[in-house]
Amino acid sequence: MELSTQTKQICKATAPAVKEHGEAITTRMYEILFETYPKTKALFDGAPADQNKKLAAAIAVYASNIDDLAVLDTAVEAMAQRHVKTNVKPEHYPMVGTALLQAIKDVLGEAATDEVIEAWKEAYFFLGDILIAREEKIRAA
Repeated sequence: MELSTQTKQICKATAPAVKEHGEAITTRMYEILFETYPKTKALFDGAPADQNKKLAAAIAVYASNIDDLAVLDTAVEAMAQRHVKTNVKPEHYPMVGTALLQAIKDVLGEAATDEVIEAWKEAYFFLGDILIAREEKIRAA
């Protein structure tokens, strides 16, 4: 499966706003995630204090390079390894995705149109599928 051209265009177009507001988005995402799915908080035990900054940077890089994902291979591998170590499971991805999309809406307001949210939803779950597949291979090894 491949991302739609429209999704790539929208994510690249919104990359500057996502970069500018990235920390606010990820901070809000964690608030929503832990409030809505309290059990996920345990997955972040031992996470660095600047976890929201790291995630914000990763999201911005993803958006900027969404049409050349090979650039992200090293980052994806590191993330998959970290997820296996911290016991992230495939069922956690929809929880994080829901929280992330709501955070984008909350922070970007009117700029987060339905079209923008749908593009980010497609992009998030596309990357999630890549990570899940890699994590399964790591666990199997």
